[in-house]
Amino acid sequence: MTASDSTSSSSEQALPYLPPVLNHSPELLLRAQAVKVVFFDIDGVMTDGSLYYTEAGETLKRFHVFDGYGIKLLKQAGITPAVVSGGDIPTLRKRLEVLGIRHIRLGTEDKRPAVQSILDELGLGWHEAAAMGDDWPDAPVLRRVALACAPQTAHPEVLRLAHFVPTRPAGNGAIREVCDLLLVASGVYAKMWQNLSA
Repeated sequence: MTASDSTSSSSEQALPYLPPVLNHSPELLLRAQAVKVVFFDIDGVMTDGSLYYTEAGETLKRFHVFDGYGIKLLKQAGITPAVVSGGDIPTLRKRLEVLGIRHIRLGTEDKRPAVQSILDELGLGWHEAAAMGDDWPDAPVLRRVALACAPQTAHPEVLRLAHFVPTRPAGNGAIREVCDLLLVASGVYAKMWQNLSA
């Protein structure tokens, strides 16, 4: 056997399929089962809450690829991602465009009516919605949805409203954990993982 033959045969040996490791309580999965739309805040949820300013006064935000891929998987599973945020800058709009998020309300602190308008567009009710927020303006929404989520760094009053608090920080994969939870609850997570790891 030549050296090249040895390299070829070893590279063709794949690891056996490894089942998913995620494990959520039955109560949490039951709460998440009916969710068809999930509303995300931006600052302090999709980002770490930091604001970066250039010398020209332009505001920059940092996003994480884990969160973006989680949103992509949600869409594949038929769960609609939506954004309701008090912020509104060009870099944010560009990120939402890249992610393909179509249901957006920006520049609003009164979030409950904004969420209601999107629910009306989709023909869905609050019992079919999840939301993730971190501060007081998010509270009226979090009180009404079937699944309320908040990052670890959320305001203490908001954390009390959360059914689920991800282990990863805001702007660094917290959204991905919410997406994964919804995929597990909808029964598609294991199949998606198996298809990708085949």
